[in-house]
Amino acid sequence: MASTFGQLFRITTWGESHGGGVGVVVDGCPPRLKLTEADIQPDLDRRRPGQSKIVSPRQESDTVQILSGTFGGKTLGTPICLWVKNEDARPEAYAEMKTKFRPSHADFTYFAKYGIRNWQGGGRASARETVGRVAAGAIAKKILRECHGVEILAYVKQVQMLVADVNPARVKLKDIESNIVRCPDKTAAEKMIRLIEKMRRAGDTVGGIVEGIARGVPAGWGEPVFDKLEADLAKAMLSLPASKAFEIGSGFSGITLTGREHNDPFRARGGKVFTTTNFSGGIQGGISNGQTIFFRVAFKPVATVMHEQDTVDVQFRNTTLKGRGRHDPCVLPRAVPMVEAMTALVLVDHALRHKAQCG
Repeated sequence: MASTFGQLFRITTWGESHGGGVGVVVDGCPPRLKLTEADIQPDLDRRRPGQSKIVSPRQESDTVQILSGTFGGKTLGTPICLWVKNEDARPEAYAEMKTKFRPSHADFTYFAKYGIRNWQGGGRASARETVGRVAAGAIAKKILRECHGVEILAYVKQVQMLVADVNPARVKLKDIESNIVRCPDKTAAEKMIRLIEKMRRAGDTVGGIVEGIARGVPAGWGEPVFDKLEADLAKAMLSLPASKAFEIGSGFSGITLTGREHNDPFRARGGKVFTTTNFSGGIQGGISNGQTIFFRVAFKPVATVMHEQDTVDVQFRNTTLKGRGRHDPCVLPRAVPMVEAMTALVLVDHALRHKAQCG
């Protein structure tokens, strides 16, 4: 069940990059939730290609259709099927990849595993698969927002060596969406955009970091030992295309502190418990402590570059290959809604699990 994610709130994504379409089946959504395509489309618009000069120029409207699971604008509690048609597929751009493996792509590993692969745009390994995740994540975000008061945001924190100055406690959606790179630090955003444009002109790519936050998560969500909340978040983020690393709270920088410096002291006010610092990133012992959850995901430079590189063909003979087709010079602006979606899917699943176990 490699294409299925979640336990009580389960999603199964389907479709290939240059096939007829892509989509998702959502199972476990509570009934009577008001839901139409208008609730889902805005996040897909943020994910779609062709939205700015620093992303893939592929022209897809990514218009979503709800095929099942709703009636009269409300969910039925039955599986919800969402479909997005591929409108601008150009498989002919990948003809050379039929017999050659692209460096740092999944071409060789898929062939090694299955003995067959969809060489048209990478098939299931393409970031186009995330259409289904983002569509399902929009539903999860709506449940979290309306039923639990949870707000989920993500933004570009770093592009290569350019680091934004952002306070996770104060960042707002309007600031994130104020520029095409989705960085709420305007000064850093301008520099990031220039760098990405430079990489595109050079036929190269660049990576960076997306920071994700979840505000209003109540204390108690998550499970001990193997299903820790941060462990499920890590799995969710590292399942995204091009992701290479995950850290939560103080992350790797926490090793520079002593235990006294790193501990988050508890205090109480008005019958509520809070911590005066948040090095834990809102999770302790795998369970949310009521503070803001924040984490970072590192994304590698996009593997397709417009330069000739060494590779092998399907007969394992040495050869070369130059990148073709339409690709992002930097995945980060479009990764922002993907990170939000996966965060929402993890949290809504744990919210339902908590309710089932603890009432």
